[in-house]
Amino acid sequence: MYELLMPSRVVYGRETFAEVGPQAKALGTKALIVSDPVMEKIGLVARCEQYLRQVGMTFAKYTGVDTEPTDVHVKEALDVCRSEQCDVIIALGGGSSIDAAKAVAVMMTNEGTISDYVGNQKRFIEKPLPLIAIPTTAGTGSEVTKVTVIINTKTDVKMMISQPALLPTVAIVDPLLTVSCPPSVTAATGVDALCHAIEAYISRRAHSVTDVLALSAIEAIVGHLRRAYENGEDVEAREKMAIAAMKAGMAFSNASVTLVHGMSRPIGALFHVPHGVSNAMLLPGVLEFTKDSAIERLAVIARIIKPPLQDVSDTEAADALVEEVKQLCRDLHIPNMKTWGIDKTAFDKAVDKMAADALASGSPFNNPKVPTHEEIVALYHYCYDYQYDTNPISHG
Repeated sequence: MYELLMPSRVVYGRETFAEVGPQAKALGTKALIVSDPVMEKIGLVARCEQYLRQVGMTFAKYTGVDTEPTDVHVKEALDVCRSEQCDVIIALGGGSSIDAAKAVAVMMTNEGTISDYVGNQKRFIEKPLPLIAIPTTAGTGSEVTKVTVIINTKTDVKMMISQPALLPTVAIVDPLLTVSCPPSVTAATGVDALCHAIEAYISRRAHSVTDVLALSAIEAIVGHLRRAYENGEDVEAREKMAIAAMKAGMAFSNASVTLVHGMSRPIGALFHVPHGVSNAMLLPGVLEFTKDSAIERLAVIARIIKPPLQDVSDTEAADALVEEVKQLCRDLHIPNMKTWGIDKTAFDKAVDKMAADALASGSPFNNPKVPTHEEIVALYHYCYDYQYDTNPISHG
């Protein structure tokens, strides 16, 4: 038996941001806007407030979310939500703001702290506050997923929590909100979306519906990410990327991510690398590690993005896919961990904990080739100074 979970309503297309007013009014009486300082600075929070005023809705706001959401952000936003007696949440921003808002929505009605729910130690019993998720990047797909990732500031672990209660009630995907993304953010979030789609397709938990979503997303991302990166005003490319990121989110939320995300979260938690960047740093190396156990599926992806590969063997097609991903990373100027600035001594000290945390997340067990602790350690070292323009080494 398979199950497909997604928000009750998805509104997408140009200028759909204005729908936040009517959607919020249908769900509650006072909104809490959860966002970040950048969204406030560029005026998107003010626009959200304007749309709420137009329908006569009152609101409060919390704009303290950082590039990586933490349990501190969740507590601060919860305090505002409770003191202001808000009954509907609006998440505006990238995946960090949406993930923080998801945690607020469920913790307003459930007991304990968000860390109590890691690994399904506890289930969210009470219905969360309704949540409207409005992404401003084309990457995480958090607006359509049942997943939130929050850093535990006491343990330096990224807590990945996956439960149906975390699904937003409404997703509003307006590609025009992504036009303001700088090239570096466009690149990182775009490769994050590509990771979601590839991982969903090769996951041991993939099924026929997630396959369709994942492959469609991959084709659009490879075809339009470079355009969006090179010209942020290319609205067609932005639109294709926004919809592709949403499809990729639906795919991985229902099929799960695999090894890239399992290894990525510890890098973000310990070295504060933005999620999309840490995924991008790992994707080529992890594909090399996984390739021999996923030849047929990687070949399918390769032939969708490069039709001339129809006439080559599956192995040649899978190899070509890895090279295409490496070329994409080169074109987008994706750094490795060394060039990003992660200190090698600190990295070496942390790598054993990172491998343990990666395995503890559960994601690596969905990978076609399930790694050992030692193999993950070796992969971290390999990816630390990965060169996108050299031949891969064998991982056995």
